[in-house]
Amino acid sequence: MLGIAQTLAWASSYYLPAVLANPVAAALGVSTGWVFLSFSAGLLVSAAAGPFAGRLIDRHGGARVLAGSNVVFAAGLGLLGASSGGASLLAAWLVIGIGMGTGLYEAAFSTLARIFGAEARRSITGITLVAGFASTIGWPLSAFLEAELGWRATCFVWALAHLVVCLPLNLALPAGTPLSPRLPADKVEKDAGSPRRLWLMAAVSFVFAAGWFCSTAMAAHLPRLLQAAGASLPAAIAAAALVGPAQVAARLLEFWLMRRAHPIQSARIASLSHPVAATGLLAVGAPAAPFFTILHGAGNGVLTIAMGTLPLALFGAGGYGLRQGLLMAPARLVQAIAPFAFDLLLGRFGDRAVLFTAALALCAFATLMLMPVRGTMGRR
Repeated sequence: MLGIAQTLAWASSYYLPAVLANPVAAALGVSTGWVFLSFSAGLLVSAAAGPFAGRLIDRHGGARVLAGSNVVFAAGLGLLGASSGGASLLAAWLVIGIGMGTGLYEAAFSTLARIFGAEARRSITGITLVAGFASTIGWPLSAFLEAELGWRATCFVWALAHLVVCLPLNLALPAGTPLSPRLPADKVEKDAGSPRRLWLMAAVSFVFAAGWFCSTAMAAHLPRLLQAAGASLPAAIAAAALVGPAQVAARLLEFWLMRRAHPIQSARIASLSHPVAATGLLAVGAPAAPFFTILHGAGNGVLTIAMGTLPLALFGAGGYGLRQGLLMAPARLVQAIAPFAFDLLLGRFGDRAVLFTAALALCAFATLMLMPVRGTMGRR
């Protein structure tokens, strides 16, 4: 249930501008830059909403919070479909940003941690397997709806999907058990005050932020990057389409081969995928485009799982929702600037811009190598 709801939530928010930016800009008389700026503003709102949503899930469970996000998503998409200019477009994405902050992976992972406690790793992997196809489903479906019905009707259809499909699915989720009094949500900040825990939280937050920058930069500019490396537009699009299947395949391998290992081991391997892929792309050029997208997608897919399982392994299930919101807030902020920043790098350095994301991923790998491989620091 949660995997299906997450697939539709990602498809109708994070992956929507890639398809609708041009028709929306043309219809409203604004630049595509304004469309993506509005999207970035929504991501900033999602960063602010994340810790609040996490605290609510810790206290009341995820069903109501996720269901509430579906109502917010529907309202935002309805506003987007009814937009008449740049200001209303911005307002719509600010509302959608609240939905993203309360209804995407972080909220879903927190919901599973409350239901399953320290045993939530398998379930976290499961929903990422299903929702890994969000772009594979969302981009073609949005493009089809836009071609057949127009971009406004496309927004309304996605809004209806949240109310008719996602809302009942999320409401049917179990509430889960309350947090143990050993580590209630309102003491997460106090527990985080010890130097070792504070360093670990900062390190994990940096790894997540680096991963989100690379992921978002590639999601926004992957075809263009491959063209800069010498690929034709059809070849670049075909290679970019391999990211989704590579993510899901890597998650399946992680589930089968690494499920008994500490999540940090998977994260270390995954963080090296993008630098290795970038090296191949710069060394070989266009023929290495499929190699780059498959390896990048595989690493990104496993790191997404680590964003849910690594904090669970290091800090335990107590206060997970609030902690997850705090850990992911910098990642959401970085995510908001990644499309614009990488656009500047591409414009100046061409395909060599990938050296920046590769260096960032290597810094994340080095940080992970400094972190301990041991049991949780706190459980239910």
